[in-house]
Amino acid sequence: QVQLVESGGGLVQPGGSLRLSCAASGSFSTVNAMSWYRQPPGKERELVAIIIVGTSTNYADSVKGRFTISRDAAKNTVYLQMNSLKPEDTAVYYCNADLSNLYRLRNVYWGQGTQVTVSS
Repeated sequence: QVQLVESGGGLVQPGGSLRLSCAASGSFSTVNAMSWYRQPPGKERELVAIIIVGTSTNYADSVKGRFTISRDAAKNTVYLQMNSLKPEDTAVYYCNADLSNLYRLRNVYWGQGTQVTVSS
């Protein structure tokens, strides 16, 4: 069983910063990719940023230059540093992990979501 535990959401003023964390725990042997998605009110879930382990890091155009995704491999934790936040960044942010077990079976897991609200 795998768990993704997120933290770091909250209320911030426009122009402010927040740092989200997501720690993966449980039965897995390999991290293939970790990412952050968000779902604004009344809209569909969208990819914000992704780390494909050993390959690349990619961002949605709307957050390039403002958000930074990083990973601590030893802690199986992914972070999303969000700077210069805008009201349109308001959403529930979800952590996503693509993991393999000892038998090389891959599965995708989701965190419970954390609310980020950007408002004055």
